[in-house]
Amino acid sequence: MGPSNFAFTTTFGTIATCLIAYVVYFDYRRRNDPQFRKQLKKDLKKQAKAAKELAEIQVAQQRKAIRVAVEEAKLEGFPTDVEEREGYFMQEIAKGEGLSSDGSASQEAALCFYKALKVYPSPPDLISIYDKTVPKAILDILAEMIAADSSMSVNPLKAELDNEKGLD
Repeated sequence: MGPSNFAFTTTFGTIATCLIAYVVYFDYRRRNDPQFRKQLKKDLKKQAKAAKELAEIQVAQQRKAIRVAVEEAKLEGFPTDVEEREGYFMQEIAKGEGLSSDGSASQEAALCFYKALKVYPSPPDLISIYDKTVPKAILDILAEMIAADSSMSVNPLKAELDNEKGLD
């Protein structure tokens, strides 16, 4: 046994012994000290509350980002000519599928699907297709985008009436 091997073994043994001693001490305090137990519970509640607040903040930020993305898409405008709409639809669907397969750009993928939905003549039909093909995380974001757009009609009966009247 060389000097470096001996030093390594001694160091490892010391660290392992200290770790085991701390675990035993912690367990002893947890079992026998009511104040320590109360403090552990209090710390656990604080951590849970902080995690909940952080999650709520993230959801609020995501909703705000979704509203902003929808407004920007509306400001950009959508094609009105039938051929332009078809090309735009195909382009946005392809872009959305590419982004959704990546998985990291859920909001951008949902925005592409939203833009395609916006120019599609029968949104309820396309939504039923999305239900079968689009990942749930992206579908949830898309649902929030649809809810944020007051001008979009996804009611099948209302959409048919609008199409008959020519109110796309």
